[in-house]
Amino acid sequence: MGEFERWEGRYSAPDYIFGEAPNYFLAACKPLLPPSGRALAVADGEGRNGVWLAEQGLNVLSLDFSPNGQAKAQKLAARRGVKLNAEQADVHTWAYPDSAFDVIAEIFTQFSDPGQRRQKWDGMKRSLKSGGLMIIQGYTPKQLDYGTGGPKELDHLYTRAMIEREFAGWKDVSIAEEELEMHEGPAHSGMSAVINFVARKP
Repeated sequence: MGEFERWEGRYSAPDYIFGEAPNYFLAACKPLLPPSGRALAVADGEGRNGVWLAEQGLNVLSLDFSPNGQAKAQKLAARRGVKLNAEQADVHTWAYPDSAFDVIAEIFTQFSDPGQRRQKWDGMKRSLKSGGLMIIQGYTPKQLDYGTGGPKELDHLYTRAMIEREFAGWKDVSIAEEELEMHEGPAHSGMSAVINFVARKP
């Protein structure tokens, strides 16, 4: 089964597999968000994070390759009373526009192998405006010990050294690793090892 079929199948469930509330780290970044502007939610799935960003007053583009996920995202946006722009695309090969977004959020998109991750991150960096906010959360290699979500491939996981290398020269950098109980839907539940990154593009 390919990635597209796998995610279409997961998102065909009636419930929201990662819950309807935003990711806790994204929500914690609320004080850093601009009062208005454009935001990109990368691999936004069922829309919990994109909808939350729209609730903060941002004009949000929710990017994902799953029609099932995007349909659920639009239903969630309608229930919350916000507009969510959606585009169906592969986040690795999408034509990321230059300096188009004030905020870019990438939360647990670790289906990417190292080559795909480079494509994705290069696109994200290109699309963020100077001074714009980049928010990333992902699992670290320690997550393989917990097995409560995320990929099984070591090279799909994020490390501090990787992030420091990829975002060298960025401003207001904050990188924090933590191990905690996560309860974000049935697909993210239990002890987890994550890394949180937020910074501004120079």
